[in-house]
Amino acid sequence: MEKVMGLASEKGVVIFSKSSCCMCYAVKILFQGIGVEPLVYEIDQDPEGREMERALMRMGCTAPVPAVFIGGKLMGSTNEIMSLHLSGTLNQMLKPYQALS
Repeated sequence: MEKVMGLASEKGVVIFSKSSCCMCYAVKILFQGIGVEPLVYEIDQDPEGREMERALMRMGCTAPVPAVFIGGKLMGSTNEIMSLHLSGTLNQMLKPYQALS
């Protein structure tokens, strides 16, 4: 769990993903569309990936990936992120992390 928390605090927006996950891809595209370039950590490329998956589940993720952290805080997986987006809350949360045009 320490490795996950360390990586989650490296940048304002961090997504734990798997390179073959279509829902992960959808969340990454959503963030790019909002103007945020998150740090994407592909756990299937890490030798400790399975342990990281278990740590994310223990932290409360409904699905291990995508797991989205904003400001070092776990926001959730696809369902939670899409709910925040549809309510307009996600855009407000991401304002400090949006790239300047």
